[in-house]
Amino acid sequence: MGDDQTKAGSEKARPLFVYNGGFLTQTRVRRILALSGWDVRLGNPGEDDWVGVWGKSPTSPRGEFVANKTGSRILRVEDSFLRSVLPGRSGQPPIGLNLDESGVHFDSGKPSDLETLLATHPLDNTALLNRARDAIAYMQAHHLSKYTGFDPAAKLPAAPYVLVIDQTQGDASIEHGGANAATFLEMLVFAQTEHPGNRVVIKSHPESQTDGRPGHFSAKDESDRIHIVTDAVSPWALMEGATAVYTVSSQLGFEAIFAGHKPRVFGQPFYSGWGLTNDENPVARRERKLTRAQLFAAAMILYPKWFDPNRDQLCDLENALHAHAAHTREWREDGSGYVAIGMRAWKRPHMQAFFGATKPLQFAGDDEAAEIAKNETRSLMVWGAGDCQDNVVRVEDGFLRSRGLGAKLTPPLSLIRDDLGIYYDPSRESRLEQLVAASIDLPDSAIVRAERLIRSITDAGLSKYNVGKALDIDLPPGHRILVPGQVEDDASILLGCGQVKSNLQLLETTRAQNPDAVLIFKPHPDVEAGLRKGIVRKEDVLKYADVKLEDIGAAAILPHVQAVWTMTSLLGFEALMRKLPVATLGAPFYAGWGLTDDLADIPERRTARPSLAGFVHAALIDYPRYYDPISKQPCPVEVIVERLQSDEIPTPGWFNRNLSKLQGHIARLQRMWR
Repeated sequence: MGDDQTKAGSEKARPLFVYNGGFLTQTRVRRILALSGWDVRLGNPGEDDWVGVWGKSPTSPRGEFVANKTGSRILRVEDSFLRSVLPGRSGQPPIGLNLDESGVHFDSGKPSDLETLLATHPLDNTALLNRARDAIAYMQAHHLSKYTGFDPAAKLPAAPYVLVIDQTQGDASIEHGGANAATFLEMLVFAQTEHPGNRVVIKSHPESQTDGRPGHFSAKDESDRIHIVTDAVSPWALMEGATAVYTVSSQLGFEAIFAGHKPRVFGQPFYSGWGLTNDENPVARRERKLTRAQLFAAAMILYPKWFDPNRDQLCDLENALHAHAAHTREWREDGSGYVAIGMRAWKRPHMQAFFGATKPLQFAGDDEAAEIAKNETRSLMVWGAGDCQDNVVRVEDGFLRSRGLGAKLTPPLSLIRDDLGIYYDPSRESRLEQLVAASIDLPDSAIVRAERLIRSITDAGLSKYNVGKALDIDLPPGHRILVPGQVEDDASILLGCGQVKSNLQLLETTRAQNPDAVLIFKPHPDVEAGLRKGIVRKEDVLKYADVKLEDIGAAAILPHVQAVWTMTSLLGFEALMRKLPVATLGAPFYAGWGLTDDLADIPERRTARPSLAGFVHAALIDYPRYYDPISKQPCPVEVIVERLQSDEIPTPGWFNRNLSKLQGHIARLQRMWR
């Protein structure tokens, strides 16, 4: 019990004898127990040892019998209140466990560690309660629940209605929470009687939908007034349309409290009795009155052991939420599957890792893709802007891509999935533009997270590709302007530039507008590597620039300049994060929001004025998808920043390295033949 996760494992592990095979076969459960200071064993415990049992499950009597016989104490293990995308029977591991040395949270027969926390902990720390409020807002914004395998946009019953929450038959929280099957019928009668004339919506349990476990209500209970929702829908959205919530002991009753309800409770769940519920069957010993933030802080921050699946360590609630959100996003976005069109062979394994975990991608040519997608209700996926203009998902490299060039076939750490447009095409709205516009309403906690991310990136000197050497020369004194070269046939140039669309034109224009400045030209790394178009002869560069820097990392230069002039280079965005003035001669994704000096036509629809932190939140937290090459799972951006900082990234295989060399050789031959 407690939130000091850093102490886990610092003391000698306590033996934990188990008699349930799940403790041995479920790797994640064993790992969380080990990190929490427990050594799972088979054998006979002594009176100073502990016996581990799973809640009040059918197997728990085995451990209880041994504990009673030997005088050992019992540790009751249960899933935390934020678990996984799908229910446990799907095989997905939990993201946290409740380890209770006194009882189990849903057994009202005696106080559990959680009840003791709720009854005796001061719960008056301002920082703790602010964390609770921020986490509630995060869960609501991302539609996170104990199980998140639903589409937040799924159709809901027409509001208003009275919400009645069903549970699976035999749920231990019913029997040990002072209720039984008849309680559910009583609850339904109360819901109708107390709200005459109102429609009643019964929400079935997720396991009734996925595993066929029967609930207490079925189609025979439906009428003109009563409707059962069996579809997977967002509890947060469902609560929003409810005028009242009725529950026996479901965790949805707990979540209803944070959705603004005071649920009518007919059992004795852990969240009843604290002044936040209307209790039909109160627990006499629970007399304290708590706020929503206090209840959440105890149950979600202080009580559980949260696990970070990417870093393989215990973590705080916030990191668990970010990890859970990454897995949830993967399931929600990729659930219907994709037909990927025209993907190069070397990209396919990485595309599969990013987007094929829920349903494997199918790769096809243009002529067969539409028919496959039609027959299987899959979405079409193309790389970049693509040839298809509507009803496709576009994919591109993310803004923190790798340690190495994409043109050298270095696997990506981030990819962008855009179902509206693509960020570098200003002719149509992209999903990023919507996220940027919405960022003006981000809560303070999200802004703090973005500011922390900016500091991490800039302090570590990270950029998109993280290649090039440190700056090893003295630059001329004066007002230095960095002019980043670009790949001249890059889509961002072709789609986002007007009159200025070549590196030489960029240099010429920048010099004309800044006659007394020190211009520093940095070629694009793909061009320097001889893999893409955009070479400017050194003598032509020096007609306008004072210095041409070759093979120098972008992040190494930015601390030594006072401004950046660019067409559409991502380096302009990286300069903004370092609080440098940026002038744009094209229409990059970061132009038009009040953050840059825009010298070209910008889409008129970009009217929002986000803060820099808000913009970074949209561009680096909300927009890309990240894949951790170590844990081989989706992850939040902070994990990728840590991997890049520590250079803890597997190098490309021999096939990619040799294919990259061949690609570069072909590119050089093509330039010679022109």
